[in-house]
Amino acid sequence: MIGKLAGRLALAGAACVAYGTVVEAKAFQVRRVTVPVLPAGAQRIRVLHVSDVHLTGGQRAKLRFLSALAGLEPDLVVNTGDNLSSAEALTPLLTSFGRLLDVPGVFVFGSNDYSAPKFTNPLGYLVESTSHRGLPNDREPLPTEELRSGLASGGWQDVNEARASLTVRGVTFEFRGTDDPHLHRDDYALVSGPPADGTDVAVGVTHAPYARVLDAMTADGLPLIFAGHTHGGQVCVPGWGALTTNCDLPPAQAKGLSRHRAGDRSAYLHVSAGVGTSPFAPYRFACPPEVTLVTLVAGSNG
Repeated sequence: MIGKLAGRLALAGAACVAYGTVVEAKAFQVRRVTVPVLPAGAQRIRVLHVSDVHLTGGQRAKLRFLSALAGLEPDLVVNTGDNLSSAEALTPLLTSFGRLLDVPGVFVFGSNDYSAPKFTNPLGYLVESTSHRGLPNDREPLPTEELRSGLASGGWQDVNEARASLTVRGVTFEFRGTDDPHLHRDDYALVSGPPADGTDVAVGVTHAPYARVLDAMTADGLPLIFAGHTHGGQVCVPGWGALTTNCDLPPAQAKGLSRHRAGDRSAYLHVSAGVGTSPFAPYRFACPPEVTLVTLVAGSNG
């Protein structure tokens, strides 16, 4: 009896992995949310949030999805990193972004913009974070500077440890970003403080949503923060949600729009579930790959 039960469980597990690899990992979707952070009377502004593409060579379905994103006609693009999983994917990635690169936007980097992933036991993510200081020495370096130049070739600005001002539809945004907190490359002090004079909406951008970064951005009065990294949990339990975020963000906030609070202040936090996966864990379950079209409207941070 026990042997039969174990066999059935093994078959069910194998079926879930097969479904997650063959079907759901390629079931790309566009999530849509609305955030009330614009000044009174402002026109609505559509922000395309792209994260965690993790592109490798030969991922044709993913490239087709990315190539179609310009058709959403966003007013702004926010890219929160982990674009590559192999060096040869650089040119296909930039080609697939196409006209999106000419749209005003910003980007920050994650660990897989610096070095390629390496196999680790997927169950290890349930035990502890894979965070580490600096770049590991045993991983293939990726063409980071070529990626940086390519992303910045049009309207996107590099906000790794920097601020950038963009005016869209009469609204002046100030974006401030950090380098990857998962690698402890973040130094928020370089961009901290109140927004510059004339700013209508200040926005934080980071790859991995660690509390130290979210707290600092929220304490500075930023009403909206974008992040990625979590893959939405990647393998979720239907009716329950994510089991892990691979950082100190609570699993309940692994994807989508939520509120982050620091002291007596709060900010909207949008975490992308991401477009891709590690090539060593190429499956998703109850967590389809996605980008998000975030529509900003007039309202109050409250």
